[in-house]
Amino acid sequence: MGQPSPLLSVEHVSKEFYGNVVLNDVCFNLNAGEILGLVGENGAGKTTLMRILFGMTVIAETGGFKGRICIDGEEVHFSNPFEALDAGMGMVHQEFSLIPGFTTTENILLNRESMRPSLLNDVFGDRMSILDRVDMKKRATVAIDKLGVKLDPDMPVSEMPVGHKQFTEIAREITRDKTRILVLDEPTAVLTESEAEVLLGALRKLAAQGIAIIFISHRLHEVVNVADRIVVLRDGLAVKDVPSKGVSVRDIASWMVGRQVSTERIAADEGRGFGDEHFRVDHLWVDMPGETVRDINLSVRKGEIFGIGGLAGQGKLGIPNGIMGLFPAGGKVSLHGADVPLNAPRRVLEMGMAFVSEDRRGVGLLLDESLEWNIAFTAMQIKGQYLKSYLGGLFKVRDEAAMRELTEEYIKVLDVKCTSPAQRAKELSGGNQQKICLAKAFAMKPDLLFVSEPTRGIDVGAKKLVLDTLHRYNRDYGTTIVMISSELEELRSICDRIAIVDEGRIAGILPPTAELAEFGFLMSGEAVKPVQEGVHA
Repeated sequence: MGQPSPLLSVEHVSKEFYGNVVLNDVCFNLNAGEILGLVGENGAGKTTLMRILFGMTVIAETGGFKGRICIDGEEVHFSNPFEALDAGMGMVHQEFSLIPGFTTTENILLNRESMRPSLLNDVFGDRMSILDRVDMKKRATVAIDKLGVKLDPDMPVSEMPVGHKQFTEIAREITRDKTRILVLDEPTAVLTESEAEVLLGALRKLAAQGIAIIFISHRLHEVVNVADRIVVLRDGLAVKDVPSKGVSVRDIASWMVGRQVSTERIAADEGRGFGDEHFRVDHLWVDMPGETVRDINLSVRKGEIFGIGGLAGQGKLGIPNGIMGLFPAGGKVSLHGADVPLNAPRRVLEMGMAFVSEDRRGVGLLLDESLEWNIAFTAMQIKGQYLKSYLGGLFKVRDEAAMRELTEEYIKVLDVKCTSPAQRAKELSGGNQQKICLAKAFAMKPDLLFVSEPTRGIDVGAKKLVLDTLHRYNRDYGTTIVMISSELEELRSICDRIAIVDEGRIAGILPPTAELAEFGFLMSGEAVKPVQEGVHA
């Protein structure tokens, strides 16, 4: 007898967004009852591939994709996720899609409720049927038992611990009569270790019942433990498709980041000396949704470019957002020996710190104002610069000439593509908006500059200019820079040391010359405790 035909086939799938190739000729099969571990760095193409599988409208709206998706050997064309659900696919996303005021049962059976006739059915027809709550609870309990977890079918989602919400999401997908393929995107990211073990056991039970599973996770030890086969995406390519038997976490980490790095070191080590400890963080916690910081300890020297990396959702973005007062934070932070007040944005700025946010449109820019107003605004507010005083300081007005001179200087230095300093920020491209955010921070002449995702969403040429500018600013002014980025190559090209954040803590700190596999190992959550020694070095 030959091999059974695969339940799901991904055949030569390619996708580009506005000329940027994010998937390139990806192929793999998935058999009934098989668990496939899908891994890759941020930006490797995992999310785009799942959007294609589920017929997300963003794919059609951006020109569709090349290749074929087949179920049971038949090519399928999903124009929306409802068609994918009807074809037997279920998906559990990273972000919960539950209704807080509804119970476990109501969420599990949403839009598939059991109904029973009421006295008014004879007059008004089936639309007057009412919920059969007894049957619904029975059906929900069957799904919960199938997972092998303990959930209260009557508990409102708003009162649930986060782990129970994740199990409720999965139970909802497996109660669909047709579900044969289940995709889980980082399902253990919000779970404790014991909850994650229960979930992995539940996945094995579902697979034993014939459900095929695609398991996406950055927790590589879980992938090794639960998957039958592992597919590694890297830069849009499926670089590995191997049985999991005999594969180690270090192997996968190496495959994930194993590309040849073309980015040369911008920062020349010769002749660069650092001063004493300039900036210190002890036991920092930050309550930033999706980027929770649990216990961060680090020390940065005067004049250093210190990098912070890690996978999405592990807390790296929470560090600057918490310290700069944008989200509730606690712990101890000090700058040149003085305590930095947390939850007080203006006082942090007054101490000589500046922040280029990852959210340039939401936090970084005054979109409806001119470029000169954007660049000068913070320095004007905090330092009283770019103002003219009259009557002994009783009246102050903007110094338009000084603002224009400042803006023209940064337009030239950063090569900002614009019509004039009076152009509104919202009319610029994303890359040029990012340059304006940098200019606004530079205008503060800070002692310490946080730069969060400085090259996100901008083209290669603009990326190099931004990184060169940061390096030059550090070299010329001696400004200490803390750079947070999802792009490991960029961190390695400019930083003197790089800390990797995993689950809200520092997993380890490495020099930029360390092997890529070492960085991948820290990102995997597998780092052993001794790696963290010397965090305050």
